[in-house]
Amino acid sequence: MIMTIDVGNTNITVGIFRDDDVKASFRLTTKMARTSDEYGMLLTNLLERNQIPCSDIIDVIIASVVPNVMHSLEGAIVKYFSIKPIIVESGVKTGIRVVTENPKQIGADRIVDAAAAYGIYGGPVLVLDFGTATTYDLVDESGAFVSGVTAPGIRISAKALWEDAAKLPEIEILKPKSILAKETITSMQAGLVYGQIGQTEYIVRHMIEESGMEHVKVIATGGLGRIIASETDVIDVYDPSLTLKGMNLIYKKQNRKSGKI
Repeated sequence: MIMTIDVGNTNITVGIFRDDDVKASFRLTTKMARTSDEYGMLLTNLLERNQIPCSDIIDVIIASVVPNVMHSLEGAIVKYFSIKPIIVESGVKTGIRVVTENPKQIGADRIVDAAAAYGIYGGPVLVLDFGTATTYDLVDESGAFVSGVTAPGIRISAKALWEDAAKLPEIEILKPKSILAKETITSMQAGLVYGQIGQTEYIVRHMIEESGMEHVKVIATGGLGRIIASETDVIDVYDPSLTLKGMNLIYKKQNRKSGKI
């Protein structure tokens, strides 16, 4: 089995694959300093709780946008699994060509999402990831990553509201029954959710229009993507496991049977 690890700004998401099947997945908090032993114990315990022997893990692939956790995390994989992990970075085969002005500025998570969407759904495809930031990435019919838009995520916007406006409370992010809010909490929820829906529709339509591409599939992922995808017709598919699937696809392109050392 293959372990895929997506290190995001908020969460570390782990997926366990046998071929194309996700046998288990779990999340850890990113914003917490951990040693390699702490990562090792967390990962081995979570595998055991999912009835997966650590010895069944033959390889590991990691995509990270948080450099300061990598030393401990890589150390944990080497120490507890005897595996030298593949890191998604320049030089790793992904199936995606980045043709933007500075390809090295494109985060590993965005490359992985693009590889997954293109590999599973074909191109041209527009990939939306509703994470810490909301990203919109366009891949053409040939598999070239041609453009990307980055916007504040819903949680970032919510945090700005309750941290920078003294009288606004911390709230749960969900869609209220009506946009015609009559008190503070639902007015904030309406602004956050309907605002994100409006932003999504505007950006998607203009990216497709300005690209001149036809029949662009729009694929969404990310924790809060389900809320948005269910409220707009510009999103064709919501795939919550897109990033993990992308890492599994990229792993298969590396032509190695095991990372055991």
